[in-house]
Amino acid sequence: MAEHGRPGRWRSGAESRQRILETARRLFRQHGYAGTTVRAVATEAGVDPSMVFYFFRTKQGLFAAAIELAPAVPEGIEAIFAAGLDGLGERVVRVLLDNMDRSDRAPLAMLARSAPTHDESEALLREFIDREISDRLTAMLDTPDAALRAGMVNAQILGLTMARYVVRIEPIASAPTDELVTRFGRLVQYCLTG
Repeated sequence: MAEHGRPGRWRSGAESRQRILETARRLFRQHGYAGTTVRAVATEAGVDPSMVFYFFRTKQGLFAAAIELAPAVPEGIEAIFAAGLDGLGERVVRVLLDNMDRSDRAPLAMLARSAPTHDESEALLREFIDREISDRLTAMLDTPDAALRAGMVNAQILGLTMARYVVRIEPIASAPTDELVTRFGRLVQYCLTG
């Protein structure tokens, strides 16, 4: 008697779920939220679209799982603030670039790419920036315009992120990290203390 039910690939649920998540992370990182479809994720993961919906219910559920709902705090962020204001501009740019260049920090890249077209990504990115950058910079600065200065820093690092990782504007996209740290670090430092 033939066994009825789901095809064999449904039996390895944990493996299929992981394959879907890995594929979704790659596609969201490359195309953003709006440019990634459930059908494309399913096709590249080698599963039926209904399996994606079975595990994640909606495209938004898939996205939330792919970014683990909140971006991880980048490695080295504590060192940015622990060493004080001197040289902070270069430290913030280096930590940003080092973390964005690592594949294990893909959630931040996915949020940056998806924020313009996806409200949840925009909110998560803004919350992350406020919590990890703006609030801490504002507390460090002893000036009446501390919040504005922190906002100017955010404009610099978001602009660099978009130019290098989302729009890929040359020569920024292929410039050596050290060169960008030196040049953008000065701009960030000027926003803080200039």
